[in-house]
This record gives sequence, structure tokens and C-alpha cells, in this order.
Amino acid sequence: MHQAPQHRPVMVDEVADLFGPIESGVIVDATFGGGGHTRRLLDVLGPGVRFLALDRDTEAEARAATFGPRVRFITSDFRNLSRVVEGEGIDAITGVLFDLGLSSLQLDDPARGFGFRRSGPLDMRMGAGSLTAHQVVNEWHEADLRRVIARHGEERFAGRIARAVVRARPVADTAGLAEIVKLAIPAATRRTGGHPARRTFQALRIVVNDELAALAEGLDAALDLIEPGGRVIVISYHSLEDRIVKRRLVSASSSPDTASLPVMAPVVAPDFRLLFRKPMTPTDDEVAENPRARSAKLRAIERVSPRRAA
Repeated sequence: MHQAPQHRPVMVDEVADLFGPIESGVIVDATFGGGGHTRRLLDVLGPGVRFLALDRDTEAEARAATFGPRVRFITSDFRNLSRVVEGEGIDAITGVLFDLGLSSLQLDDPARGFGFRRSGPLDMRMGAGSLTAHQVVNEWHEADLRRVIARHGEERFAGRIARAVVRARPVADTAGLAEIVKLAIPAATRRTGGHPARRTFQALRIVVNDELAALAEGLDAALDLIEPGGRVIVISYHSLEDRIVKRRLVSASSSPDTASLPVMAPVVAPDFRLLFRKPMTPTDDEVAENPRARSAKLRAIERVSPRRAA
């Protein structure tokens, strides 16, 4: 009998330590998923801290219902963070956590279509969006497919893969797609760097869920809403995500450039400070226990000045 997948929150000790100084207010878990981070924070933070849990995956709501009255769940993409917070009548928040990518609960469920190791429908939707991986794989032009796989999967054999997919249409399921990708890649390359379909599946998931644009919008909203002393924590899993996160956090923690102004202007202190320059990564022990944590990078920032008036 197949055992239900278990979700292990990544770098949960580090997240708990970084939010440890917070004594009151609202922390937003913008990617609730299995709820592992929120569960730990409920244990270590005092009763003055409440939680707003967001997830576009409707299956997360049932899990959140068991967490008690300090947790309020909203089915929403985190790109709508500003609207959600306003709708809840909250003026400012004391913390935001983004744990990007997939939870094990999503990845290990063949019916969701995210994985390449077991057969499932070509879906890959995290929420109720209309675009599916089946449409991208079977209906998009070869040039568009190649561009998506190259850009969002950082796959150097994107042209060969796109050509093979178009020739094999209709592609029915994830197992069929994984085999097509595998055979399109040179044999010597297949034996290195993990499963040969990994980058292609990443690219499809990103485009189906518009993940990179959502990340940029959600992160901007979090930085705008966070109150003085509040912290934003982001855990990313591939270079495309980390690049966006690093660029925005570095920009937010830098003084505005006044060199181009017509008159000498005083130096303006930045609104935020980075809590550390280089990203934190999982310990060797955590990676040994949870190999999916291997690629995780954690970045964090704290607001040090009052929020600007809207």
C-alpha cells in the first residue's frame, strides 16, 4: 500500500531563530503548504503573534484548519498579498516567509502532475489557474516551447527537447514526457546531473504558474507592508528565483543613488538591512535527512526605518 507523503519543512530551525525576536503582531506564511514552518513558529513564539497563512493550493486549507485560532488561512496566490492584508483589516505585518517551490505533498502526488518519476496527468497547476502543462506541451509552437525550456529550465538542450516533444505529440502524461526528454538528451549527459527531465519539468511548472512574476510582485508587497523591526525571509531553490530575491533585497537595503540629481543631496539611509550578506544553506545533517533541501538558499531582511506614507 502506498504511504502518504510526508512534508518536511526546509531550514525550519533557521526560520524559527530569525523570527525569534518577534513578540507580537502578524506573521504571514505566504507559502503555507504542509504548514511545517507555521507549526514550529506556533511552538516557539508567544501568544501575541498571530499568523496569516496563504496558499493557492486549496488542499492546504484543510491542513490549516487543525492549527487553532491563531492561524487564519486564505486561499490566495502570494502575489495578492497587499489585497489580502487589506481585506483582513491589517495595517502592517511583522514578518513574512516565502518558502518557494513545491512541497513534498504536491511533488509526491502523481495526480498533480509535477513529478517525473511516476505517471500522472500533465497538469502542474498549483492552484485553480486555467493553463496546464498539457496545453503547453501539446499546443505551443516549437519555438515557444524551446524558449520556455531554455529560459525557465536553464536547459542547454532545449532545442533538441522541444523538437522531440513536437514530433511525439500528442504527449499524454508525465511519464511519457519524461521519457521523450530523456531520449532527446545525449546519452553521456543523461548519466550526470540528476534526472534528465528535471530542468524541463521545472520550466513547465514555472510558466504554468507564472512563478517568477508572482515572486517579484509578492516580494515587493511584503517589503512595502513590513513594519519597523519586521523581517522578510525567503527560501529559494534554483538560480532564477534566487536572482530575483537577491536583486530586490540588495536594492531595498541600499541607499538611494543621488549622484544624478542636479544639486548635492544628503545621503539617505536605507529602509532595510540585510541580516547576512551571503545566503544561508541547509546543514549537512538536514540534507542527509531531507535531500530535497540540498539546493535551498535562505535570504532575510529587516526594516530599520518607518514605513513611508502611501
